[in-house]
Amino acid sequence: MSESLKWQKSSYSGAGGENCVELARRADTTLIRESDDPRVVLSTAPAHLAGFLAAVKAGQFDHFVGR
Repeated sequence: MSESLKWQKSSYSGAGGENCVELARRADTTLIRESDDPRVVLSTAPAHLAGFLAAVKAGQFDHFVGR
C-alpha cells in the first residue's frame, strides 16, 4: 500500500523546484530527498537532523569547503 506524504521544500530553494532538498514526516521519522531524484529517500530521527543542522550552522563542516 502506498502512503501519501506531504513533501516540503526549503524557502531558500526558489520557485524553480529543481535541485531542492525536500522533507516529509512519517510517524516519528523525518524523510529527506533531493527533488532531482525523488526515488532516493533518507530517513532519520528529528533530533538527529536537528543536531546535524546545528553543526552546519555552527560551521563544523566548513573545512570540507575549499575557500
